[in-house]
Amino acid sequence: MDNYTIADNFSLLAKLMDIHGENSFKTKSYSSASFAIEKLPVQLASLPEDKIFSIKGVGEAIGKKIIEQIQTGRLPLLDSYLEKTPAGILEMLAIKGIGPKKIAVIWKELEVESPGELLYACEENRLMLYKGFGQKTQQNIKEAIEFYLNNQGSFLYTQVEQYASEATEKMSNAFKDYSFRLTGDFERHLETIDKLEWVTDAPSDLLTVFFIANDYKLVDSSADTTSYRGKENLLMTFYHTNKNNFVKTIFEKTSSPQFFEAWTSLFPLKDCYSREEDIFREANIEFIPAFLRESATIIEHAKQKKLPTVITNQDITSVIHSHSKWSDGVNSIEEMATAAIKKGLQYLVLSDHSKSAFYANGLTEERLIEQHKEIDELNKRLGPFKIFKSIESDILNDGSLDYNTDVLQNFDLVIASVHSNLKMKEDKAMARLLKAIENPYTNILGHPTGRLLLSRNGYPIDHKTIIDACAAHNVVIELNAHPKRLDLDWRWIGYCIDKNVLISIDPDAHSIDGFNDIRYGVIAAQKAGVTKSHNLSSFSLAGFENFLKTQHAKRR
Repeated sequence: MDNYTIADNFSLLAKLMDIHGENSFKTKSYSSASFAIEKLPVQLASLPEDKIFSIKGVGEAIGKKIIEQIQTGRLPLLDSYLEKTPAGILEMLAIKGIGPKKIAVIWKELEVESPGELLYACEENRLMLYKGFGQKTQQNIKEAIEFYLNNQGSFLYTQVEQYASEATEKMSNAFKDYSFRLTGDFERHLETIDKLEWVTDAPSDLLTVFFIANDYKLVDSSADTTSYRGKENLLMTFYHTNKNNFVKTIFEKTSSPQFFEAWTSLFPLKDCYSREEDIFREANIEFIPAFLRESATIIEHAKQKKLPTVITNQDITSVIHSHSKWSDGVNSIEEMATAAIKKGLQYLVLSDHSKSAFYANGLTEERLIEQHKEIDELNKRLGPFKIFKSIESDILNDGSLDYNTDVLQNFDLVIASVHSNLKMKEDKAMARLLKAIENPYTNILGHPTGRLLLSRNGYPIDHKTIIDACAAHNVVIELNAHPKRLDLDWRWIGYCIDKNVLISIDPDAHSIDGFNDIRYGVIAAQKAGVTKSHNLSSFSLAGFENFLKTQHAKRR
């Protein structure tokens, strides 16, 4: 074991001890030893023990740990700290601008355990609630995390959307005699993207010259496929074909393997299609858009002319689930309502955080009274537009909601969500959620698993049991439209539809700009075949008020 490895071990140990709040004198001693060892002109492994003990900044106690590492290749004290430190906390140490002291606050007080979760907290302005985290610090941390995550090679759909469009346009302008069509996971609107894919009839050698000239690296090359990677670390793959097979190749690459195998077993493909529509016309079935080409089941629906008329952005009539300055939002209630009116929406459901969400400036009972007065005043001025009094109530560890019934009955709508203790075992997690669903004041189950895409897997739940419970207790399930959440996962929404459980596409907006996230929820809902009648935030104002009457009947 060389000096640099030993120094790195002591440096990491010092940082982890700092994070765990250990004695600062011990922490500094390991840090000082790391610094001293790194500067040594000779290898420690070549020195006798007494020479190691006499090195300035080392001493006998640390010297023994050096010898232990040389002999065994391990530092047991470091191993013990690594075992009790979440992997995401270790990742944070690699992010510029976040030292051990700040990480300790982030982990112990904010209950955040990964860079992705921390980025989400920054976007919701939660860091600024803690000592030592001003607006500038929060912004610097946000930018550092974005840089770090972008270098991991996987991206959210929203992160690559503009890049995909601009890259297509750039290539089409550079190669005017050839065609480029986006395909793959991006065209099928998957939540996360590992690579952008195109079908092209441009020769691979011309593309390679172009990309290398533009500072891209050639990653892979074969007769039919070339791949490149640029400074953004996003893999770009091109499927090379000719004009005769162009459309057939597009169809293959915009279909999941399962869908394509099922299709070709029923309808063998030919060459020389002019458009994808011709493939479906030849099979004498309805056109299936790329975002629905996931399983063989959809082919049967198309055969029977039973494809859903999927929801569109124009079908959204409201913003349900939004946060204002009263908790951790950026804008006032009036600013949010005015922005919703400008978008042509009919109503706003204001759902700030409840009192247990201290990290998000959650509302006490006294503050709720003042907020409701403000809403009443705004409704008098802004009619016929209406603001509804809601709350995002924390589901406590035992499944209770965050206020007693005397307070809960003052809300038009209650969104019940889990925000803490996300590492429960499934049996306890399920008991917690089921109790909240059974509560007659619960109207919407918010982001049911609490997942953060590319950052946190989310709560362990039995999806079917949760959906069945929501059906039994007339509870809506949220499709949280924030592009980092998209929770409930679209893959389970078909079961919701089968069980007649409403979905609510909600932006979880913490600012006016957050309203724009609704479109990502719509994209996810389209993959599940959701129609506007299945979506609560597509209800008219009158329809929503009737829905609330039915919900309030549960309370009696």
